[in-house]
Amino acid sequence: MRPRGKPWVRTAAIAVAISAASVLGVGAVGGGEASAAPANLPGANNLGCRPSAAHPRPVILIHGTWSGAVATWEKMSAALQAEGYCVYAQDFGGRRPGSTENLLGFLGGDDIRASARTLAAFVTTIRTSTGASQVDLVGHSQGALVARQYLKFNGGANPAHPERNVVKNLVSLSGTNHGTSYDSKQQMGAMAQLIGIPVVRLASTTVGPSFVQQMAGSPFLRQLNDGGDTLPGVVYTALGTRDDTVVTPPASTFLTAGPGAVVHNQWIQSGCPGLEVDHMGMTSNPNAIWATLNALDPSYRVRHPRVCG
Repeated sequence: MRPRGKPWVRTAAIAVAISAASVLGVGAVGGGEASAAPANLPGANNLGCRPSAAHPRPVILIHGTWSGAVATWEKMSAALQAEGYCVYAQDFGGRRPGSTENLLGFLGGDDIRASARTLAAFVTTIRTSTGASQVDLVGHSQGALVARQYLKFNGGANPAHPERNVVKNLVSLSGTNHGTSYDSKQQMGAMAQLIGIPVVRLASTTVGPSFVQQMAGSPFLRQLNDGGDTLPGVVYTALGTRDDTVVTPPASTFLTAGPGAVVHNQWIQSGCPGLEVDHMGMTSNPNAIWATLNALDPSYRVRHPRVCG
């Protein structure tokens, strides 16, 4: 009998994918049948918010894999609102109606291309309601890929006319910009595939295709990064942590600037020697919040000293 016919082998293959949840440091969050919904973040998602002259661009927060907006962005959202930003976030990437993928309904589990289309619709709603011509995006982990997919393929940027870009700033917090080995789990999956265990299909079916799409060298990443990491007219800030065990190697989160783009790559430990921040901590650590606010408004550092904690 072929190995994949044994129930315990199928279970083990699924476990290769699901075990990454322990690395992510978050629990599984059910996405239900809805692909996206505004998050219940205090003070956020106010369609009546009007951007100020000091902060004319609404900020959209994009969560990562298997984690919702509230669990990811509560502290970041509060800090942005305290500075006068209009802040928005949605829960996305749950199981789509009728889909045979992401059967467990994890948020952020859906195909990243579908999540980028969802983001595009969300951005349109926000621009219409606020009257803003541009927005800023902050993406954690997979959220950076969703943002970059939107920029390249769903209208977020206009390479021929960068002055018409919808997005001005993209802040990537431990983004899986060039994929990850998931701290050896990619190798485990590759070995399973070699002996006939359909890990890719099982992972896509159970926890969603985004898990596989974020593997280093995946077809999705090859298409996204073909021609370069960036688009003209967008200011990219890629923040990484040396303690990351999800984005491995950690330096793969950084971006290379192409024509007309600006890229700032920075370790969160810069300026804070000895600081320990894990993958999920990149959305709540005081220095990560400080660096994000400074990326959106470089004058922030003049009024607020760096916070190491």
